[in-house]
Amino acid sequence: MKELFTIGEISKLFHMKISTLRYYDEIGLLRPQFTDDKTHYRYYSTQQFERLDSIKYLRALGVPISELLEFFNYRDIDNLVMMLKNQQAEIAQKKMELETIERKISQRLLQINHAINTPLDTIAEVKLPQRHVAYLQHDYSPSEDIEFPISELRTNFNLKTNIFIGKIGLSISISDLYAGAFNKYSSVFMTVEEDDEVASPTTIFPSREYLQICFKGTHIDAPPYYKKLMEYMRDHQYKLIDDSMEITLIDYGVTNDLNKYVTEILVPYSRL
Repeated sequence: MKELFTIGEISKLFHMKISTLRYYDEIGLLRPQFTDDKTHYRYYSTQQFERLDSIKYLRALGVPISELLEFFNYRDIDNLVMMLKNQQAEIAQKKMELETIERKISQRLLQINHAINTPLDTIAEVKLPQRHVAYLQHDYSPSEDIEFPISELRTNFNLKTNIFIGKIGLSISISDLYAGAFNKYSSVFMTVEEDDEVASPTTIFPSREYLQICFKGTHIDAPPYYKKLMEYMRDHQYKLIDDSMEITLIDYGVTNDLNKYVTEILVPYSRL
């Protein structure tokens, strides 16, 4: 039976890069059984196969090189148990993080499907569940750069930048809605989901009935649709009970095609 194997043969047998084996030699994690003084070729023995298997297994679990060095230098059952328990805890944490990411992806897909499939320019009467929002009173006009109030919101609530897509909204106050000032926003908010981390207490928009309309465009295109909603409310003798909510469901964060931008307006009402 062959007893010595070249670094190339070991690379093929254990599916490890030659550069990785050389690195393990340099740091002392896996020294060759024999190195030819003239050619400097590295040779490994079958007695090292078990160590190679252990290294591959532990690296697959994500154990850092530094911990592997410590383990192989001071091999002990207690050390191995502790190392595996630490890795188990890290994997559990990563699993939770991946589950959070999966939920956020599902929520974004639902929102995009809603934007794509909801009839445009059509008023609907809908009842929505309560939602938590990070809320900031801040006057805003569509002609201004929206990034400034968003930055202020982010700072005040210590929000992460990767949670904004499809969740930032603007509100027009109830008084401005009655006055027909449909391009004068009074606040900016961000919908806070269960897994979002925020530093300050959130505001709750209660479960209630809304008049809903989706249209092609962004905030600057919204005034005619507010007018349409207010006319609908008067025609049906409904009462406006709070500020509006306006969210761009599809914008530059999703597509470069301006014709595919979709914005939703929600106006809370009660029946007289």
